[in-house]
Amino acid sequence: MRAIPWFSGLMWPRTLRSRIFLILLIGLALAYGLSFSVLYMERTMSAKAVMLGTLENDVATSIAVLDRLPPGERGVLLDRLSRGNYRFVLGTGLPGVPDTSSKGAEISGKIEEAIGHRFPISIERIPGEVNRLQAHLTLSDGSPLTIDVTPKGVMPIAAWLPYVFVIQMLLLISCTWFAVRQAIRPLGALAAAADALDPNKDGPALSEAGPSEVAHAVRAFNAMRERIAHYLEERVQILAAISHDLQTPITRMRLRADMAEDSPEKDKLVHDLGEIQRLVQDGIAYARSAHGSGEKNARIDLASFIDSISYDYQDTGKAVTVVGLVQGAALTKPHALRRILSNFIDNALKFADAAEISVEHNAENNVVITVMDRGPGIPHDMLEAAMQPFFRLEQSRNRETGGTGLGLAIAQQLTAKIGGSLRLYNRAGGGLAAEVTLR
Repeated sequence: MRAIPWFSGLMWPRTLRSRIFLILLIGLALAYGLSFSVLYMERTMSAKAVMLGTLENDVATSIAVLDRLPPGERGVLLDRLSRGNYRFVLGTGLPGVPDTSSKGAEISGKIEEAIGHRFPISIERIPGEVNRLQAHLTLSDGSPLTIDVTPKGVMPIAAWLPYVFVIQMLLLISCTWFAVRQAIRPLGALAAAADALDPNKDGPALSEAGPSEVAHAVRAFNAMRERIAHYLEERVQILAAISHDLQTPITRMRLRADMAEDSPEKDKLVHDLGEIQRLVQDGIAYARSAHGSGEKNARIDLASFIDSISYDYQDTGKAVTVVGLVQGAALTKPHALRRILSNFIDNALKFADAAEISVEHNAENNVVITVMDRGPGIPHDMLEAAMQPFFRLEQSRNRETGGTGLGLAIAQQLTAKIGGSLRLYNRAGGGLAAEVTLR
């Protein structure tokens, strides 16, 4: 049976920052409380030692002086012989009850030891709110003498000590928070980098500053990121090589099919070869989009750029329109952006026979270009998967009507290369919207 930690039933905070802060704060507070307790005990023992030392030295001398004085002169010296925690009373004192405590026995023993056991002493406790003890003895002439003792506990605490305690606790909390922050901040940056990990996007390596353990984890993360990017690059290179090498045998097969006699089998063969050739071309296009074409950024006039795309489709009889007023300019890679928008428009025409293009500026003054249609759309739980390579929906977006499933994947790759972002969402009232944001 697995052992269950004793703290498993506690309500621990969910974040590592809060847990470390709580553990450090409780540990330091307990250590501080232990130090305070030791100091308190030491002060109590010191006060007790001072009181017993006073009783042992001063009381013995005072009793000897009172014993030698005539009875009529003893009252004059009582106030002078008294101290803060005891005083002398001529007589039997107040009625009390026998004291059997260890403190009373200790006080009695100290006094008897100091006076050389010449005068037998009895200790009584006086009932009341104040802890008082009375030691009764008889002097040489038979006169009773009472020592009224008020045992004191710890020495008095200075008035400024509570303020120092509050300042110390605030300093303790501040130092604990700072230590936790210094330890957790690199982990937070590592977690954020892991959440934003995208091997398809070029970005700076995560800083390796911080404690050695955290720096080691960051180095491992950066190395993992490079390995993933390398594996993806190898995969794309393999796809590009295979697709490129397949073009030659496909072309030869196409020529041989064209030279064959006309027949239904020839038409089927030519159709199949056409599908294979389109698949190969899309594979090459996807590989090129992943590696980038080395195209330089250029400033384009958005109105002219969008109009030229829509006019190209309209010249072939396609229903592509521009919605709203298009104005402004953008710094981007024109050929890559044209390929992205063309893929969006081709999908819209394929599934809705019409496409609309709109250009807006968002709150961050970024250019947002959206291609919209009124087709069947994509189920909400498949929107992210639709941008994966070779993804096709089972029914409407199959190979007959939906191609190879690389169009949106190519658009996503190119969007990353131009430093933008891509988003798919279903329109209110039906249809799909493909949105690319230029930053």
